[in-house]
Amino acid sequence: MDMKDIQTQELVKKYNFKFTKSLGQNFLTDESVPHDIVNGAEVNKDDLVIEIGPGVGTLTTQLLNRAKRVIAIELDDKLIPILQEELGDNPNFQLIHNDALKVDFKQLIGEEKHVKLVANLPYYVTTPIIVKLLKERYNFESLTIMIQKEVAERIDAEPNCKDYGSLSLLVQYYCDTKIVRKVAPSCFIPRPKVESIVIRLDKLASPRVEVKDEKLFFEVIRSSFNMRRKTLMNGLKVLGLPKEKLEEAFNNAGIDLRRRGETLSIEEFANLSDQIYEVKNK
Repeated sequence: MDMKDIQTQELVKKYNFKFTKSLGQNFLTDESVPHDIVNGAEVNKDDLVIEIGPGVGTLTTQLLNRAKRVIAIELDDKLIPILQEELGDNPNFQLIHNDALKVDFKQLIGEEKHVKLVANLPYYVTTPIIVKLLKERYNFESLTIMIQKEVAERIDAEPNCKDYGSLSLLVQYYCDTKIVRKVAPSCFIPRPKVESIVIRLDKLASPRVEVKDEKLFFEVIRSSFNMRRKTLMNGLKVLGLPKEKLEEAFNNAGIDLRRRGETLSIEEFANLSDQIYEVKNK
C-alpha cells in the first residue's frame, strides 16, 4: 500500500521546526519534484536507496513507495525524532544520524547488488560529497541529486565553454551525466536565492579513460584550470618539470603548447598526463 505523501509545510508546523541556516536547509514543498526525482532515478523494487539529507521525509516517502529498502542519513539532531515518528514504523526504513562525509558507505551497501543514491544536497557540501562518493568507488549504480543550478551545469559541461572545468572532468571520468529537471526557488521553504537542478550520474563500469597514473591525471587537470586565462604550458609549470621535458610531453601527445585547459577533451587530458608520466619516469 502506498504511504500518504508527507506534506512538508504541515510537518514543519506540526513539530514547530526551526531551520538551521548553517546546515543550508531548504525543504521541498512542490509535490511534483519528489515524484520527478524518484522517476528520474528509475527507482524500483530491487533497489536499496541511500538518501542523504532526508529533511522531514518528503522525498523519503516517495522512495519507500518504490524501493526495496531506504537508508536515510541525516545530520540535524532536530530532524531525527520527526523522521522516527513519521517513518519509523516502516520495516523497510533505516535512519542513520550522522554526517554523510563520515559515513562508511561500503559497510552500508554490503552485498547489495542494486544500489542507488538520492540526495537533496545543501549547496555548501555538494562538491565534497560528490568527490567522496566517486573517488572512493562505492558500489552504486547511480547518484540522483538536486543541487545548485550552476554546479549541475559545471558537472554536465562539455569542452570549450565557461562551465567546463575540473569538476566536469572528475564526474565524467566516473559517470555519464543527465539533467532530469530544473527546480525553481518557489518549490522550497525557505526559498533559496538560486535555481536548482536535479541531475543523475550513472556510474560507468570502469573509468571513461585509462590512465597510467590517476593521481597525476587529476593533478594535470587541476593545474590546467587553476588559472583559466593561462595557457596549459604555463599552468602546468607547477608540476616542477623542466621546460624541455614538458615540451616533449606536449609534442608526444600532439597537443599545442598554447592551448588552454578548457579546450581539451577528457581523452586529450588522459593522453597528456600519460606523456608527462613517461617523461617524468625516463
